[in-house]
Amino acid sequence: MLSRLAAASLVGIDAVKVDVETNVSGGIPSFTVVGLPDNAIRESRERILTAIRNSGFDMPPKKVTVNLAPADIRKEGTAFDLPVAIGLLGSLKLVDHHFGDTLIMGELALDGSIRRVNGALPVAIMASREKIRRIIVPLGNAAEAAVAVSASNAGIEVFGVETLNETVALLNGKESRPPVEVNVAELFTSEPEYPVDFADIKGQQAAKKALEIAAAGGHNLLMIGPPGSGKTMLAKALPGILPPLGFEESLETTKIYSVASLLEKDRPLMVTRPFRNPHHTTSNVALIGGGTTAKPGEVSLAHNGILFLDELPEFSRSALEVLRQPLEDREVTVSRISITTRYPAGFMLVAAMNPSPAGALKDRDGNLTASPREIQRYLSKISGPLLDRIDIHIDVPKVENTELFSAAASECSRNIRLRVIRAREVQRDRFAAASCTGVYTNAQMNTKLIKKFCALSPESSQKLMDAMNLLNLSARAHDRILKVSRTIADLDGSESVEMRHLVQGIQYRNLDRDFWSF
Repeated sequence: MLSRLAAASLVGIDAVKVDVETNVSGGIPSFTVVGLPDNAIRESRERILTAIRNSGFDMPPKKVTVNLAPADIRKEGTAFDLPVAIGLLGSLKLVDHHFGDTLIMGELALDGSIRRVNGALPVAIMASREKIRRIIVPLGNAAEAAVAVSASNAGIEVFGVETLNETVALLNGKESRPPVEVNVAELFTSEPEYPVDFADIKGQQAAKKALEIAAAGGHNLLMIGPPGSGKTMLAKALPGILPPLGFEESLETTKIYSVASLLEKDRPLMVTRPFRNPHHTTSNVALIGGGTTAKPGEVSLAHNGILFLDELPEFSRSALEVLRQPLEDREVTVSRISITTRYPAGFMLVAAMNPSPAGALKDRDGNLTASPREIQRYLSKISGPLLDRIDIHIDVPKVENTELFSAAASECSRNIRLRVIRAREVQRDRFAAASCTGVYTNAQMNTKLIKKFCALSPESSQKLMDAMNLLNLSARAHDRILKVSRTIADLDGSESVEMRHLVQGIQYRNLDRDFWSF
């Protein structure tokens, strides 16, 4: 007898519907799965048959054929265990086989219990699009799937199950229970806790202002200073002044973490912006994504948040160069022979480095800690094209003892965040009025928008030209200066970019190559 039900396969951070067709017939006992299954699915035979028997069902020796359609999409993972087992029981008339409007996913243990799987959120989003009426997932994934259902408002029922027997009873109508529901609004009510507040950081007023500008415009930022000057602490304080995640941003971020199996069990939705801090030994694939089975990398895990690269020159040259494309395109394309996968990568790059391979640039006597050639070799690990893609370069000097022991209170993150939110609202309204789809911050402006919203007076234009000649800046650096100047003007409440905004924007390019003279 043939049975058919719906399952799902992940392609990037999205899910596609897969029809699981199970046929049980007479003949030489066998268990065959077709439809481009991976090794995990091929090995599911023993898990499924053992779980069925240990759940108390009689499994006669029959010829079993399982087809995963469409057959031109590669199926990966263990989430097909439960739908194949249910399809098999349906073919044996042990379960109601009229479940064409039900999507099932889950991994089976040998005792018939059901383990958590990856990607429940994108699967639920796909199910609402495909007009599925009911979703059955592992109990550990139920809240995650219910979040997507609540967002789509499609009237889909989500049920979480813990065992194969429980799933069969639910399908046969022998067990009645309410579907899982999640109050999405309640998830956003609590105030996020951040590890570092700006009020905890002594001194560094110029650096704090630069971080505020970066947060307001979504700009990439590079901090350079001696060890112990507070670069890492400043970076960790940055999430606390960013605007809160919107619901659409939250869903998109959660999809990435769901696919990567990094979503916490008690957090069905990401409600705070991610902060990723990979070690400098991270490989290219771990940073950008990919692998034998393509997975999101650090740049995608930082989507809608911050990617912090500490000790930037210690990263391999190739790892830094692969950042250039996602910094420009805000997405990563991973190509394989059979499929091309795209992962979002709209992150803020925040990097930190020492001015010298020895740490501080000069010792207490004012002498260089390394030779000019060694310093230049160290700095040249960061290519000019990558440096051009970083909007703001700031110097983070050593904190003076008078500031370190000062009892004066610093401004807290909450107050700074309010200014950042106001500046973001100005930008959002500006781009919405101009019908700029997909552009929400100044950092995302293209050349056409820069010309429209960053017009300069003749005097300001001449000032910018002089700065470009003096610092030997590229055309890309020219655009970055204008974007940063526009953000400074937004924080200042100014309709136009004035000379004072431009001058401050130019100062944030003071770490370009020609700045270094020894």
